[in-house]
Amino acid sequence: MRTTVRLDEHLLQQAKQHAVASGTTLTAVLEQALRESLARRPAAARLEPVRLKTFRGGGVRPGVDLDDSASLLDAMVDEDETSPGPLRSLPGARFGGPAGGGAP
Repeated sequence: MRTTVRLDEHLLQQAKQHAVASGTTLTAVLEQALRESLARRPAAARLEPVRLKTFRGGGVRPGVDLDDSASLLDAMVDEDETSPGPLRSLPGARFGGPAGGGAP
């Protein structure tokens, strides 16, 4: 897989020199360094599962994508557009006035 990362110039130069000295590629050097770094991480503490309260209902509304926060916010604001509340004062909400200004 191809990706782009930003590296410190000195660190990149050292990695390139290491690749040449060891007769391998820069990619292999970076992969190995990342694997070693990730392997040294302490094991995650065993966490208790979180129990969420659920309520009866029909599930997610048709057309609502929980992975799209902007459209989710739009759906919540549309539903609560007539009453003042915390969603009306969020920057970027679809209401007149300055950002964060609340109702028009």
